Amino acid sequence: MIRDIELLYKEIVICTKCGLVKSRNNVIFGEGNTTAGIFIIGEAPGRDEDIQGRPFVGSSGQLLDKILAACGFTRSEHVFISNIVKCRPPGNRVPTPQEAAACMPWLLKQIELVNPRILILLGATALKYMAGNDHKITRERGNWLNVQNRLAMPVYHPAALLRDPGLKRETWEDFKKIVYKYRELIDPTHYSAYV
Repeated sequence: MIRDIELLYKEIVICTKCGLVKSRNNVIFGEGNTTAGIFIIGEAPGRDEDIQGRPFVGSSGQLLDKILAACGFTRSEHVFISNIVKCRPPGNRVPTPQEAAACMPWLLKQIELVNPRILILLGATALKYMAGNDHKITRERGNWLNVQNRLAMPVYHPAALLRDPGLKRETWEDFKKIVYKYRELIDPTHYSAYV
């Protein structure tokens, strides 16, 4: 049994459990504080992530960093970021159920080891695989769910905000709820200039 995030990393980066091994450049383990109070879950690495070996470094990641900064959160202190699958699906397509099934045990082990109080589910794919097929992002974003016996907030994926900037206002309202919950559960003195 893996009890250590470094041992888990060593296992994940050599994974060959699904066909994505054939087209990937890098396995994107995730990054952030390995004892963070918040665990952010996206869909899958994109082209920029696959090249750089880091999660959320492309345009979606830059927007996510801006949102986190407005909340007073940083990757190094407050959050750990990973994805449903650790390797880029060709053409940035949505991961198949088989690919997600192969990778989910890795993600669940990461969550167990980081042991966050709050999960942020970025978009429909993260919501579907973490909470179940009957959950819809348009219906449930902004509402707290119980996922893996933890509080989870589904929000629109940053890529959706880039496609439709009209979603930014709702997303900011959702992230404000996350800041309030972070203060309630983790750090009552947490500072954000905007919340």
